[in-house]
Amino acid sequence: MVEKRFIYDLSEGDASMKPLLGGKGAGVAEMARVGVPVPDAFTVTTEACIEATKRDGRWPDGLREEIEEGLARLEERTGKVLGGSSNPLLVSVRSGAVVSMPGMMDTILNLGMSDESVAAVAQESGNERFAWDCYRRFIQMYGEVVEEVPAYLYEDALTGLKAERGVEQDTDLTAEDLKGLVATFKEISAEHLGGEWTSDPREQLHRAVDAVFRSWLNPRADVYRRANNISAELGTAVNVMQMVFGNRGDTSATGVCFTRDPSTGEKSLYGEFLVNAQGEDVVAGIRTPRPLAEMRDVLPEAYDELIATMAKMEAHYKDMQDMEFTVENGRLFLLQTRNGKRTAAAALKVASDLVDEGVLTQHEALGRIEPSQLDQLLHPAIDPAHGRTPIAKGLPASPGAAVGEVVFDADTAAERGGKGEPVVLVRYETTPDDIHGVIVAQGILTAHGGMTSHAAVVARGMGKPCVAGAGGIKIDVKARTLTIGDRVLNEGDVITLDGSTGDVYGEALDLIPPQINEDFERVVAWADEVRRLGVRANADNFEDATKARELGAEGIGLCRTEHMFMAADRLPAVRRMILADNQAQRAEALAEILPMQQSDFEGVFTAMKGLPVTVRLLDPPLHEFLPNLVEQSLLVQRLETAGNDGAELADARETLSQVKRLHEQNPMLGTRGCRLAMLYPEIPEMQTRAIVRAALAVLDREGETVKVEIMIPLVALTQELSAQRAIVEKTVADELAQAGRELDYTIGTMIELPRAALLADQIAEHADFFSFGTNDLTQTTIGISRDDAENGFLTNYIMDHVLERNPFETIDVDGVGQLVQMGVDKGRSTKPGLKTGVCGEHGGDPDSVEFFNSVGLDYVSCSPFRVPIARFAAAKAVLNQK
Repeated sequence: MVEKRFIYDLSEGDASMKPLLGGKGAGVAEMARVGVPVPDAFTVTTEACIEATKRDGRWPDGLREEIEEGLARLEERTGKVLGGSSNPLLVSVRSGAVVSMPGMMDTILNLGMSDESVAAVAQESGNERFAWDCYRRFIQMYGEVVEEVPAYLYEDALTGLKAERGVEQDTDLTAEDLKGLVATFKEISAEHLGGEWTSDPREQLHRAVDAVFRSWLNPRADVYRRANNISAELGTAVNVMQMVFGNRGDTSATGVCFTRDPSTGEKSLYGEFLVNAQGEDVVAGIRTPRPLAEMRDVLPEAYDELIATMAKMEAHYKDMQDMEFTVENGRLFLLQTRNGKRTAAAALKVASDLVDEGVLTQHEALGRIEPSQLDQLLHPAIDPAHGRTPIAKGLPASPGAAVGEVVFDADTAAERGGKGEPVVLVRYETTPDDIHGVIVAQGILTAHGGMTSHAAVVARGMGKPCVAGAGGIKIDVKARTLTIGDRVLNEGDVITLDGSTGDVYGEALDLIPPQINEDFERVVAWADEVRRLGVRANADNFEDATKARELGAEGIGLCRTEHMFMAADRLPAVRRMILADNQAQRAEALAEILPMQQSDFEGVFTAMKGLPVTVRLLDPPLHEFLPNLVEQSLLVQRLETAGNDGAELADARETLSQVKRLHEQNPMLGTRGCRLAMLYPEIPEMQTRAIVRAALAVLDREGETVKVEIMIPLVALTQELSAQRAIVEKTVADELAQAGRELDYTIGTMIELPRAALLADQIAEHADFFSFGTNDLTQTTIGISRDDAENGFLTNYIMDHVLERNPFETIDVDGVGQLVQMGVDKGRSTKPGLKTGVCGEHGGDPDSVEFFNSVGLDYVSCSPFRVPIARFAAAKAVLNQK
């Protein structure tokens, strides 16, 4: 049995070993393999980091010995000794995650510098200042990263010395200055540690490797992984590389370059460099770097070799490269290459251009783009050059950016927004009553609510930016103030929201418009040629349906009829319907609602004519349409206290009595969906009449109508679906007979309860199609309230890695996914041709789309602005499965 190895020399690696050697280690090994000049190195594998993490930091057996052996081989190849008093070897110790995480983990440079080696470095380089500069840098980095000495202690000492000498730049300090600074730094380190720190370079190497392991779990790395869906199980490699120095004088330099512009994707020179500097000087902004083009005048031979190497590596990797380089005494060394981070616009242009250049096939180009990146292109965005710091942060609930004056209620938003004034609606949380304000607001900010809260879902459906659940903000509606930390904003003050990041800024920032362009259209068209899944949209009105069709939707997968009732002119009739004491009162309210409902359906059907539209019958948790019990009680109390004995008090008391009668402890699991329709069959009857009349009206007016699909919600029992289907069929038959017309239609159900999935074979006997409502299916399977969980324990679960992903954003494959798979399989065991889709917000999540493709769904449905993302994700799902 071959024992597991934890160390690989540079010559033993290549690009295929990225999971083991990390991106940096595999990249350097590959560059060496193809003849690019790189410093010699060895790599500690990701598996070593994983083992150490599992053992609470204790290294796996044999790792220390392997590092010593790897170091001995490196010393033999270079003819140098780590920390030696003559011909010393100096190394860098750098992290290298499998997936690039720029700046998230730690690096130590110049390891091997010591009292013994500094003189040898000075003699060998012929530059005493260079040697002492390397030494002070090492003490500072090692102290901060390995021994956790506060960084400001070193910075204060350095700043104080420059002030004392009357200079501004580090490079203006002399060798004698740096000798004194080294002594000061050593004192700082010793004082912080309570004794002398180890000066043994081999022990320092082991501690440095351990520090890089620890940095895999540091807070910033954890936040980055969660934001970019990178598994914490991957670990980081550690690269121990011979130092090459860009700070040896005027024939040395360091820099970073991209083979194409990462902002635009243009094939142009992009990068920066510094003469007589080390790499962190460029990254940290210690000195102002120079444009890469100027390197031609300063170091022409190294420049020409760099340009040739950039072209060589882009051709080799078939993608835009982000490269780090050092020039030491005129000789070029490459320290790293990786696929470059880029904006969404740049990603599309690079992919499109590489196809035109014959470097990539269309399928390969699709693989270079992340579906979630497309979101950036569909909404206005904050100009990346703004340079401002956010004053608050919430959940990035709906992408895009919004600038407007703060308002605290929907009426004010509607009034001012209706006049064309840009406003941002700030609420503790939104309700259906706020819809008139939401419609005209530039964006929405809430203190409460999650990624799938009412505010988030409605905002995404409208393509409006929304930051939800910003727990650090305090709203005083009475005083009309918004307090964030020590800052108080009044109504009318301007803020900027970034719904793509969750950031809130206390000022107006410049925005850049959506960037849908020829590259976008072209690449998404490639995706359409590959994908198997259909892509529909969730839309409830003409405007949303029109936008969905513009963005490539192939139909409506979910038309929520209750959303049509949220407008201020309709809510009173809906409340009368719900609060009716008898059938006559209910019939009167329904008669008022029917033409409104028909008009709405006509708008949607007109926009989508020729395509399928799935209309979900009424599914309102009653509390969303009723006055709040507490608020209604307080209204009655105020009227009684004021001595108001008139009709207003009588009406308020009557409403309070009705609200109490209908009040439910768990309304999301109460009288909603088909349960409401079972109690009051006249409701689905009215809605069916409105659907049929709208479809026929559009047919007469447009010469074409939609493919009507009527969906019964929240079914758990076959008897429920059977009874509701009978009501719909009878009503359709009556309407068509009265009109003397024909209309093709289907009747299906929403699978959003575990029992429905478990008994899908029985449910399918009464259904023409299934649509999985994965939002409610997630709630009922895991047994958690979506909004309560997202504002409570769920955040901690994700931070503590109890859950890797929010199950309301990305499908819980092992739990909820198993029910979806079962529902598909069982449903088709009864009806082999049963059409199945998903209409929850998961339908626009790329990872969820990949799962839905694998279980054989026919289509996904999502918010209109996520349609291109779903189209693209469906194509990548096919390519990934291949």
